[in-house]
Amino acid sequence: MRLILLGPPGAGKGTQAKLLKEKYGIPQISTGDILRKAVKDQTAVGIEVQAFMQAGNLVPDELVINLIKERIKEGDCSGGFILDGFPRTQIQAAKLTETLGTMGIEIDAVVEFSVDNKALVDRLTGRWTCTECGEMFHESARKSRVDGICDHCGGALFQRDDDKRETIINRLEIYKQETQPLIKYYKQQGRLKTVEGQGDVHEVFSQVCSLIT
Repeated sequence: MRLILLGPPGAGKGTQAKLLKEKYGIPQISTGDILRKAVKDQTAVGIEVQAFMQAGNLVPDELVINLIKERIKEGDCSGGFILDGFPRTQIQAAKLTETLGTMGIEIDAVVEFSVDNKALVDRLTGRWTCTECGEMFHESARKSRVDGICDHCGGALFQRDDDKRETIINRLEIYKQETQPLIKYYKQQGRLKTVEGQGDVHEVFSQVCSLIT
């Protein structure tokens, strides 16, 4: 099973990816994670990536796709994978389709999580992240047992700059502009599955599973 998860910031893609990973035994491939790992390991591609990041520039699509290609070649992806965070644009999607085609691989389904903008803003402005392990908490939906302290590792919690209201509204507008053509691209291929993402986590997960199996 080879999946792509689409949705605006705060739509719950990361949470659903973890549940899918547990149920189907396939890895979650986060472009952010593989970029950081490549830089940390100082691979040839990682050194190129680092130069772009240090200069404050976006990493070119070709480099990101090369990293995804190398990751998919690893043994744990033989039964499938979940792409989380890529592609973001129609151009990236076309390049990804072309690259996977050279490997004899096709995406089985693209799951789009649809969430109302007001709900997204409420979700994200209440979100707090652990400085140590990256675990996320929420002021109303998932409070930590001790204010400001991570339940998982005891690290301090902080609110990311990109979880502030003005930034979120801008991020959602950018997402809408970039992703509408992408949704159309996968819809024309017959691979797009849309899920209402505002319900209980496990209800949403049940919807996802019914659409992809």
